[in-house]
Formats: sequence, structure tokens, C-alpha cells
Amino acid sequence: MNLASIMKQAQQVQKRLQDAQKDLAAAEITTQAADGAVTVTCDGNGKFKSIKLSAKAINPENPQSVDSETIEMLEDLITTAMKQATDEAAKKMQDKMKGIVPAGINIPGLF
Repeated sequence: MNLASIMKQAQQVQKRLQDAQKDLAAAEITTQAADGAVTVTCDGNGKFKSIKLSAKAINPENPQSVDSETIEMLEDLITTAMKQATDEAAKKMQDKMKGIVPAGINIPGLF
């Protein structure tokens, strides 16, 4: 194999990786726990998007005592905290990788 052929293959692999990342970012994965009492949605990269709680998740013995405003407030608080945590983790990973990967090398998914 000559160098031009190797470079062309590397570019094709990089394009496929970028396409796969776009597909994963657009994907939504939703899971439930406790018979649907808690529902969590992430994108295909594992980045947290949202959480939905039922009244049963908050007060299983008396779900009727939980109003929708309380549920919404808790969902918002948890969503904000989870997004902040995942953003901070991603930033730390990028900072760490910048010290390892030589300047000018772009590895999809790391930067």
C-alpha cells in the first residue's frame, strides 16, 4: 500500500466515525425503573437529556398526595444537576485528552 492509499482510507474511516457520532447524538434511549415510576432519556452518546417521575416514585404509599408542580420541580432540579454533572465530566475528559493527544490531531468523540 502506498501512502496516498493509506491517507484515503484514514479519511474514509474518519468520515464514517463522524457519521456514526451524528447518528448516536440524534438517537434517544429511554429506560424505565420501578414499573415506570422513573423514566430517564439519554442520547446515543450517553448524555443525559431528561427524567420523568411519577407521584408513585415520590410517595409510593400515598401518590395522590403529590401534586404535579412538585413532580415538575423535582424533575427540573434532577435534570439540571445531571446535565451539569455530565457537562463537567465531558470537560474534564477533554482537558485530560488535550494533554495526551498531540496538537493538530483530531480524534472524533474526544474534542
